[in-house]
Amino acid sequence: MQSAAGVAVELEPGVVRVIAPNPSPMTHWGTNSYLVGETGLALIDPGPDLPAHAEALLAALKPGQAITHILCTHSHLDHSPLAARLSARTGAPVHAFGTHLDGRRPVMQALAESGLAGGGEGIDAGFAPDIRLAHGDVLAGPGWQLTALHTPGHIANHLSFALARPEGEAVFTGDHVMGWASSLISPPDGDVTAFMASLALLAGRPSRIYHPGHGAAVTDPAARLAWLASHRRARESQVLAALAAGPASPPELTARVYTDVPPALLPAAERNLLAQLVALAEQGAVTASPTLSASATYALA
Repeated sequence: MQSAAGVAVELEPGVVRVIAPNPSPMTHWGTNSYLVGETGLALIDPGPDLPAHAEALLAALKPGQAITHILCTHSHLDHSPLAARLSARTGAPVHAFGTHLDGRRPVMQALAESGLAGGGEGIDAGFAPDIRLAHGDVLAGPGWQLTALHTPGHIANHLSFALARPEGEAVFTGDHVMGWASSLISPPDGDVTAFMASLALLAGRPSRIYHPGHGAAVTDPAARLAWLASHRRARESQVLAALAAGPASPPELTARVYTDVPPALLPAAERNLLAQLVALAEQGAVTASPTLSASATYALA
């Protein structure tokens, strides 16, 4: 359920959400920041570097509470920049997987080295955590225990955080799993193959609920994971069907496949389609001429 930006809402005992004032077609109602715990709190996804949001998060603290850990799911401009300001204010160290360059698979690293840049997704290029987390690392404080889950796909350094609860696990899924939209996947930071593997990783956990980076809680995690996987497989089939009409470039294929997307979202759709083409090329289903890139001509293998 949506609440006004800056208003602290307790979603369940020990989990408070404060929405940042940065709504947009890509961020829905704004970034969800979460305060987790009883006294010494974990702040998950501090959000964009907006002083008003910093003050709203600090105002959400009750007497006797303090932020002791700052956790970032990933380093996009709507999730991580406020970490530095709040770390300076609270003394809490910043925890994350690494910089935006960490966690890439070799094929994405090769694309980056060949000159492929992102499509304007808003990388927080200066972000570097104080403490790096690996998959399976556990953080704990009064009333909370969080396990870091490496869930690349939207971006290579993406983490989700699993909160242990007697009534069943809650997972803070960042931009990997959201209820209002599927994730943008834009190479070389976004990676469809990694995204699908991360969906499978989460599907192997008996989670009760997901608290995403944008939008309302996902109350049926298994169903949402199944839909997201099916959605990507359907896009793959659409791309292959579009290529059956003849070789084409990513912009040409976007026009063939995304016939119902508003013009303002077509650039993001093209990046998603490029990610799908990279995955299909890895599988040997398509070829890229002269080489794998955003400007190549793609054809069925």
